Amino acid sequence: MPETFTTKVALIVRDDLAIWQRLNVTAFLSTGIASSAPEAIGEPYEDAAGRRYSRMLGQPMLVFSATRAQLQGTHRAALERGLEAAVYVGAMFSTGNDEANRAVFRAENPEDLDLVGLAIRGDRKQVDKAVKGLALHK
Repeated sequence: MPETFTTKVALIVRDDLAIWQRLNVTAFLSTGIASSAPEAIGEPYEDAAGRRYSRMLGQPMLVFSATRAQLQGTHRAALERGLEAAVYVGAMFSTGNDEANRAVFRAENPEDLDLVGLAIRGDRKQVDKAVKGLALHK
């Protein structure tokens, strides 16, 4: 019988980004959520020839599309609900490493983040409330 998850992962990407940016942001946010939830990482994969592959997050992740204002609202809702969050701001596209990413993020106005992506994980019902009204990414 399939496992029923008590937690949920939602990735929200701004709708006005170029395709490569949307994919880049989604990939980075996924690593942020996975690293914050080691208990949710499954076992390594193995093919029929016995070759081993990396472990992955063992639960579904839903990807949503949103405007900047919707991202900011979802961010506020996630913080209010105590959900685990990973963030990506526009200035991070112009950096070349993790240290620089953290520096440009720290320089953002926390009340008006230029969010281009947000990932959240937590209680399934609380995540549903935080993403209420957002459309799944097409």
